[in-house]
Amino acid sequence: MTDPARPDASLGYQVAHLARLLGRELRTRLEPFGVGAAQFVVLVELYHQDGLTQTELRARARVEQPTMANTLDRMERDGLITRRPDPNDRRRSLVVLTSQAHDLRPHVTEAVEAGNAAALQGLDPARIDQFMATAALMIGNLNRRE
Repeated sequence: MTDPARPDASLGYQVAHLARLLGRELRTRLEPFGVGAAQFVVLVELYHQDGLTQTELRARARVEQPTMANTLDRMERDGLITRRPDPNDRRRSLVVLTSQAHDLRPHVTEAVEAGNAAALQGLDPARIDQFMATAALMIGNLNRRE
């Protein structure tokens, strides 16, 4: 049995440490393109499905409403998104990527892939698959508790 007082024996400590390091790696790689961490999350969601509402983006990114509002305001100011009235509900706005954001996609994708590759260096594909499956299971466990 491991000593729970040791940081390297704590799941929470290890995951938090990994998140900080990976976050720093991705920030460094995205910075040349003017994309911050919060903006990256929104870009990924909109690259997957453009035209989401602020509420949908907030839920997918799992952040508070004021945080998402500030992020979208910055992205609109920076020319990455526009807001359009929802044709099905005029009380809502859809967040839509601009051509500038679409032009950034290959650069953002390449930067993130390079950051992920740096973190995964030395791991064989089977181990990576096992880690991803384990992480997904743990995320699901914790999501169900909310």
